[in-house]
Amino acid sequence: MLGARGEQIAVEHLTGQGLVVLDRNWRCREGELDVVATDGATVVVVEVKTRTGTGYGTPEESVTPRKLARIRRVTQRWLSEHRVGWVEVRFDVVAVLVDRRTGTAQVTHLRGVF
Repeated sequence: MLGARGEQIAVEHLTGQGLVVLDRNWRCREGELDVVATDGATVVVVEVKTRTGTGYGTPEESVTPRKLARIRRVTQRWLSEHRVGWVEVRFDVVAVLVDRRTGTAQVTHLRGVF
Protein backbone atom coordinates (compact mmCIF):
# COMPACT_ATOMS: atom_id res chain seq x y z
CA MET A 1 0.00 0.00 0.00
CA LEU A 2 2.73 2.48 0.96
CA GLY A 3 4.77 1.63 -2.12
CA ALA A 4 1.79 2.09 -4.44
CA ARG A 5 0.97 5.42 -2.82
CA GLY A 6 4.58 6.53 -3.18
CA GLU A 7 4.60 5.57 -6.85
CA GLN A 8 1.40 7.54 -7.46
CA ILE A 9 2.91 10.58 -5.73
CA ALA A 10 6.07 10.15 -7.81
CA VAL A 11 4.09 9.92 -11.07
CA GLU A 12 2.16 13.08 -10.18
CA HIS A 13 5.46 14.82 -9.48
CA LEU A 14 6.99 13.63 -12.76
CA THR A 15 4.01 14.65 -14.87
CA GLY A 16 4.00 18.00 -13.07
CA GLN A 17 7.59 18.39 -14.27
CA GLY A 18 6.43 17.85 -17.86
CA LEU A 19 7.41 14.20 -18.29
CA VAL A 20 5.10 11.75 -20.05
CA VAL A 21 4.80 8.34 -18.42
CA LEU A 22 5.31 5.50 -20.90
CA ASP A 23 5.15 2.55 -18.50
CA ARG A 24 4.61 1.73 -14.83
CA ASN A 25 5.66 -1.38 -12.94
CA TRP A 26 7.03 -3.03 -16.08
CA ARG A 27 8.25 -6.51 -15.29
CA CYS A 28 10.38 -9.11 -16.94
CA ARG A 29 12.39 -12.08 -15.80
CA GLU A 30 15.30 -9.88 -14.67
CA GLY A 31 13.24 -7.53 -12.51
CA GLU A 32 10.96 -4.50 -12.58
CA LEU A 33 11.07 -0.86 -13.60
CA ASP A 34 8.91 1.40 -11.42
CA VAL A 35 8.37 4.18 -13.97
CA VAL A 36 9.55 4.73 -17.54
CA ALA A 37 8.91 8.24 -18.83
CA THR A 38 10.11 10.66 -21.48
CA ASP A 39 10.74 14.37 -21.70
CA GLY A 40 10.41 14.17 -25.48
CA ALA A 41 14.07 13.54 -26.23
CA THR A 42 15.23 11.27 -23.42
CA VAL A 43 13.88 8.07 -21.92
CA VAL A 44 13.85 8.53 -18.16
CA VAL A 45 13.89 5.40 -16.01
CA VAL A 46 12.77 6.20 -12.48
CA GLU A 47 13.31 4.13 -9.35
CA VAL A 48 10.78 5.14 -6.68
CA LYS A 49 11.57 4.60 -3.01
CA THR A 50 9.00 5.35 -0.32
CA ARG A 51 9.50 5.37 3.43
CA THR A 52 7.67 6.65 6.51
CA GLY A 53 10.85 7.45 8.40
CA THR A 54 14.60 7.68 8.16
CA GLY A 55 15.51 5.25 10.92
CA TYR A 56 17.17 3.02 8.33
CA GLY A 57 18.37 5.92 6.18
CA THR A 58 16.65 8.10 3.62
CA PRO A 59 14.61 6.46 0.87
CA GLU A 60 17.21 7.30 -1.79
CA GLU A 61 19.96 5.66 0.26
CA SER A 62 18.26 2.31 -0.24
CA VAL A 63 19.17 2.34 -3.94
CA THR A 64 22.30 0.20 -3.79
CA PRO A 65 24.92 -0.45 -6.49
CA ARG A 66 23.46 -3.94 -6.91
CA LYS A 67 19.98 -2.46 -7.45
CA LEU A 68 21.40 0.03 -9.95
CA ALA A 69 23.01 -2.77 -11.95
CA ARG A 70 19.69 -4.65 -12.06
CA ILE A 71 17.84 -1.52 -13.22
CA ARG A 72 20.35 -1.08 -16.05
CA ARG A 73 19.83 -4.69 -17.19
CA VAL A 74 16.05 -4.41 -17.04
CA THR A 75 16.19 -1.11 -18.92
CA GLN A 76 18.07 -2.79 -21.76
CA ARG A 77 15.33 -5.41 -21.89
CA TRP A 78 12.59 -2.73 -21.91
CA LEU A 79 14.30 -0.87 -24.75
CA SER A 80 14.68 -4.10 -26.71
CA GLU A 81 11.11 -5.31 -26.18
CA HIS A 82 9.69 -1.91 -27.12
CA ARG A 83 11.96 -1.76 -30.17
CA VAL A 84 13.50 1.51 -29.10
CA GLY A 85 16.61 2.20 -31.12
CA TRP A 86 19.34 4.56 -30.13
CA VAL A 87 18.05 6.98 -27.53
CA GLU A 88 19.50 8.90 -24.63
CA VAL A 89 18.57 7.26 -21.33
CA ARG A 90 18.64 8.96 -17.96
CA PHE A 91 18.25 7.21 -14.62
CA ASP A 92 16.48 9.11 -11.83
CA VAL A 93 15.45 8.32 -8.28
CA VAL A 94 12.32 9.78 -6.74
CA ALA A 95 12.36 9.47 -2.96
CA VAL A 96 9.04 9.89 -1.15
CA LEU A 97 9.04 10.39 2.61
CA VAL A 98 5.53 10.13 4.06
CA ASP A 99 4.83 11.56 7.52
CA ARG A 100 3.01 8.88 9.53
CA ARG A 101 1.00 11.41 11.55
CA THR A 102 -0.12 13.84 8.87
CA GLY A 103 0.11 11.72 5.72
CA THR A 104 1.91 14.54 3.92
CA ALA A 105 4.67 13.58 1.54
CA GLN A 106 8.06 15.12 0.88
CA VAL A 107 9.37 14.36 -2.62
CA THR A 108 13.05 14.43 -3.58
CA HIS A 109 13.78 14.01 -7.29
CA LEU A 110 17.39 13.10 -8.05
CA ARG A 111 18.10 13.36 -11.79
CA GLY A 112 20.78 11.43 -13.62
CA VAL A 113 21.99 9.61 -10.53
CA PHE A 114 23.62 6.68 -12.32
